[in-house]
Amino acid sequence: MTSTLNTTILPTVSHAFLSDWLTVLHRHCPASQLVRFLDQTGLSETEPPSARVTHDQIVRLYQLVAVETGDEMMGLWSRPIRTGALKHLCTTVRGASSLSAALYRFTTFWNLLLDDHHLTLEKGGATLHLRLSPRGTQEPQRFGHMLLLKLAHGISSWLVGRELPLFEVGFAFDRPAFAEDYPILFPAPIRFAQENSFIAFDSRLGSLPVSRSEAEMQDFLLRAPRDWIFTSFREHAILLRVREILLLSEHLEGHLESTAQTLNLAPRTLMRRLDAEGTSFQAIKDGLRRDIAIRDLAHGTKSIEAISQDIGFASSANFYRAFKRWTLRTPGEFRKQHKINPSG
Repeated sequence: MTSTLNTTILPTVSHAFLSDWLTVLHRHCPASQLVRFLDQTGLSETEPPSARVTHDQIVRLYQLVAVETGDEMMGLWSRPIRTGALKHLCTTVRGASSLSAALYRFTTFWNLLLDDHHLTLEKGGATLHLRLSPRGTQEPQRFGHMLLLKLAHGISSWLVGRELPLFEVGFAFDRPAFAEDYPILFPAPIRFAQENSFIAFDSRLGSLPVSRSEAEMQDFLLRAPRDWIFTSFREHAILLRVREILLLSEHLEGHLESTAQTLNLAPRTLMRRLDAEGTSFQAIKDGLRRDIAIRDLAHGTKSIEAISQDIGFASSANFYRAFKRWTLRTPGEFRKQHKINPSG
C-alpha cells in the first residue's frame, strides 16, 4: 500500500478557487474559444463551488490560454503580459548574485510591465517581504494576486534548487469561503484582509546563491507553470506536514496521537495549531482520501472497490457516499467525466 501512496501525489483545489480566473477569461477570450479551453481540460463553468479541480487541469488551462491568447498572465492584469515575458524574467533573475538580488530584479521587471500595481522588496529584521500594492483603489483580483506571489515563490525556489519555506503570506482581500485551498499552494501561515498582498521569507535566505543553467531554464519554461504553481511538500505548513505523515501511513490509518508524536507535539497543541489554520485532523485526512481517489479515478485502471479499500473505507457503499459528499459526483460519474490518457 505505501508504494501506491507517495509524496508526488498532486493535490486538488475547489472549483470556487478558479471562479475569479474564469470570470476574467470570459472577458479575455471569445465565448467559443473559452468553451474549447474548458472542454480540453475537462472543466465546466457549471460545476458547483465544492467540485474539485486537479493540478493537471490548472496547468493545462494555463498553457492553453497563455499560448493561444498571447498573454502569459491571461487577462489578469490591465495590460497583456506578452509571450516571452516569463523567459525574459527567468533570464533576468538567473544572473543575480544572490536570492535577495534576484527578488529585487523580480520586482523591477514587473514594475516595468504592470500599470495598476507596484512591487516592492523590503529588507528588515528577521524577514524579507515582497509586497504587491495597488496604484489605485481597484478591488484586488484574488487569482491574479495569488498567481504573481506564487510565481515569485516558485522562481525563488527554482533558483536555489529547493522549495523555500515562507515566513508568512498575506492577501489584501477578505478570507474567502475556499480559504483552505491556499495552504496547498503556499507552505506558510496565510493572512487575509491585509493592507496589501505579500510573501515573506526568512531574511537569512536572501544571501543564498542562485545558479541555474540555460538548459535548466528552458526545461523550467517548457513545464510552466507545473514547477511553481503548487508546493512540492518539501517545506511545510503544519497542515501539509500532517498530510504527508498520513500519506505515508498504511491505509491512511494514522491517528492524531501518533501524528502529534511524529511532529514532537502534544496532541492538544497539534489540534490548536490546526484550528489556527482553519482545519482539523479529520478534515486533512478526508481531503487526502478525496485527492487520492480523484487521482486514481482519473489516471488509473484500478477498480472503484480497490480504490475504496486503499484509502481505508470499510465498504464501497461508505466510499460512494463520502465521494459524492466531496465532489457532488459518484465515483463512476467522476471517472467517466475526468478519465485522461496517462501519456497525455
